[in-house]
Amino acid sequence: MIDLQVWPDQVADGSLNNNTPGKGGSGRAKVQKINKLAKKYRNGHIPKVDWLDRLAFREIELVNEKEKRNSQFLYLMVEFPKFEQNGVNYAMVYYEKDGDGIYQFRVQADIVTVPDSEILLENLVEVKHHKLARSLRSGMSDKDVKPNAAVRDQLHTIVAYPPTKALTAEEQDLVWKFRFYLSSQEKALTKFLKCVNWNSPPEAKQALDLLPLWAPMDVEDALELLSPNFTHPAVRRYAVSRLSQAPDEDLLLYLLQLVQALKYENYEEIAALSNEIVIETENSGRKFSSADNESIPKQTKELKKSSSSVNSSDSAISAPSTARAASQMDGNTLTEASTEPVKPLELNMDLATFLIHRACLNSTLTNYFFWYLWTECDKDDVTGKPDTKERNMYLAVFSRFLQTLQKGLPEWQSRRAFLRKQQVFMDKLVSLMKSIARESGNRKKKIERLQSMLANPDAFNYNFADFKPFPFPLDPDVVIKGIVPEKTTLFKSALMPSRLTFRSTTGQEYVAIFKHGDDLRQDQLILQIITLMDKLLRRENLDLKLTPYRVLATSSKHGLVQFVESMPVAEVLATEGTIQNFFRKHNPSENGPYGIAAEVMDTYVRSCGTQS
Repeated sequence: MIDLQVWPDQVADGSLNNNTPGKGGSGRAKVQKINKLAKKYRNGHIPKVDWLDRLAFREIELVNEKEKRNSQFLYLMVEFPKFEQNGVNYAMVYYEKDGDGIYQFRVQADIVTVPDSEILLENLVEVKHHKLARSLRSGMSDKDVKPNAAVRDQLHTIVAYPPTKALTAEEQDLVWKFRFYLSSQEKALTKFLKCVNWNSPPEAKQALDLLPLWAPMDVEDALELLSPNFTHPAVRRYAVSRLSQAPDEDLLLYLLQLVQALKYENYEEIAALSNEIVIETENSGRKFSSADNESIPKQTKELKKSSSSVNSSDSAISAPSTARAASQMDGNTLTEASTEPVKPLELNMDLATFLIHRACLNSTLTNYFFWYLWTECDKDDVTGKPDTKERNMYLAVFSRFLQTLQKGLPEWQSRRAFLRKQQVFMDKLVSLMKSIARESGNRKKKIERLQSMLANPDAFNYNFADFKPFPFPLDPDVVIKGIVPEKTTLFKSALMPSRLTFRSTTGQEYVAIFKHGDDLRQDQLILQIITLMDKLLRRENLDLKLTPYRVLATSSKHGLVQFVESMPVAEVLATEGTIQNFFRKHNPSENGPYGIAAEVMDTYVRSCGTQS
């Protein structure tokens, strides 16, 4: 602790014999002497006597306090951090000699630095070792190599690594050496493909020759091969061939990620396949009718070479690549992944072709694939300026998907028709909500205005209360035919999302929330992950009684959310006192635990596992 005297209203004097000394004048000689002795004590120059030290330092504090009061000066108390070394306490003070001096550059230095232009280049010895270890000549001998117990355990450890863990050079060489031994383990395929230097043609050829002979991997593991870490077309097509063995129910769980995986495909190849469809449709000889031309979304018309001619009588997919894909799959939904080795012909299908074909075969996939692509094609993305090249790729896939539906079987054309109805409905609904948002007045007046416009068949040239039935975009299993105006309301929120009650063809009502001005893509991803986790847990016989609600982003600015009737726990406790009383009131059972139905208690207990 150091006491520095403060001189108010005076400019600090930094000279040797200054007029503003920090330690005060000569009148404090007694205090300065005491401070010097205290410093010697702290430095270990004076022996320590505990009982005497306590009395002495108490007296020193009194003397310092008395001197400060009598001097009538202001003092700044500065305490430096301390550290102990060899039993002695030291105060840490930073000091740099000649810190304000100007550094003079020396032309002739004592140490001469020589730049090494090869320091960032490849190590020639390591490159030669890599080529020798993975040459075609060593491939014949590697077929019969078997690992010993220690190496086998190390290989099993490497195979069990998480996908995000990078393999060292030694681990990669080990996996490559025993690749034939590992070929019977489907989990080891991704690790092997990570070891391959795809820029080396001989090495890539060996890997591709071994790929069809490898034990077929699970569909879930094949998703990793569609990540940006695997760019070789043959590897990505192999992943698609494994996905082709998955049923539509499983494919729907990963559809959102598969649409995102299109970003890592070959853009030029996607554009070329799209142009093949355009060229063939131009030569078909029949033009769109005006209604058909209007049915093409505005976003697809932004493509340079999008065509407006189709041959509706053609029942096959016109693009050669898509026709090949159709011939490779029989159209029947498979219930379990095949364990047969992948045929070389199946490696010729790219991800875009696969998704388009499977989406055309299933109405639910058609619905969600359409809206996932539509959102990616949105040029008014609120998250920032979209990548033009990436957006053009999605536009090409989107246009190719619509043309495939339009030119396909009558069932496919009917799916194209209900997509058009969905799009018109969403456009009209967005226009309606924008109009309500511009209305002046409080929430009650806006609700009345919304209900009156929904009931008016001439509003926005669309009858919201009674329209032709079509599958609801949020849940295509529900076919809606109108909105109940009197049950429509606006929530108390800054954006005022609307609660809409739809009439279905079965006579039941479906309640959903329409949000305008909010990006629901993050909510959509989170709920999709929760749904996927629930499916995977149920396969392991662990049912946590989850009820994920549906979320669908129809743009970067609006979307639909399923409305689920619920009651907050706080309200239950306020009205019934305990959750047990609430269950006993609504689900009583004389034979159940605590007088509650057994299935209700089982559902509640299982659902508590998700609250941690």
